[in-house]
Amino acid sequence: MTPPATPAYRRLSVEERRSQLLDAALTLFAHRAPEDVSLDDVAEAAGVSRPLVYRYFPGGKQQLYEAALRSAAEELQQCFDEPLQGPLLARLGHAVDRYLAFVDEHDTGFSALLQGGSVVETSRTTATVDGVRRAAAEHIYRHLGVAAPGPRLRMTVRTWITAVEAASLIWLDEGKQPPVEELRAWLVEQFVAVLTVTAGRDPQTAALVGTLTGDGGD
Repeated sequence: MTPPATPAYRRLSVEERRSQLLDAALTLFAHRAPEDVSLDDVAEAAGVSRPLVYRYFPGGKQQLYEAALRSAAEELQQCFDEPLQGPLLARLGHAVDRYLAFVDEHDTGFSALLQGGSVVETSRTTATVDGVRRAAAEHIYRHLGVAAPGPRLRMTVRTWITAVEAASLIWLDEGKQPPVEELRAWLVEQFVAVLTVTAGRDPQTAALVGTLTGDGGD
């Protein structure tokens, strides 16, 4: 009987290889602080040589980290990209669910990303993280149906996004307690609460709170 043919080796394209290296780096950064991950670690995880990692990322670990961070940031931004269908708070709940799933999956890497202080932190990495916050805010304005948010509404939404980040970090420190479903519900309730406080000083926000607490907000 003729033995089965050995599958032909397929050389990865430049983009495929780069994606492979980024995936390996993201997996490592998800469980270890960036300063604790070496290029040798990335090469071993990807099953390639260290020189090959340098070929794709000649800037070394810093360039690789920044590229991995941008990749993670793109995924985080998509968390809030919810279709404009159904009750607004339900949409927000779905977005927070995806955000918390990302936090759960990336764990240590998420902490290092938001807490800063890493030896590989630069103005570019800081701008990347802030870009995620700004993108999340823009998605929220879109769900609220607000094309031109005033300063009080902008401040309220950005403050809530900061609270979500802080709660996520504390949740990791507390061994992922309370259960994620309870955390999600609490964060959505907080969103309504901070808007309600702002509504007392801002007519634009007051009109939104009326919509949230009406029939369409449940």
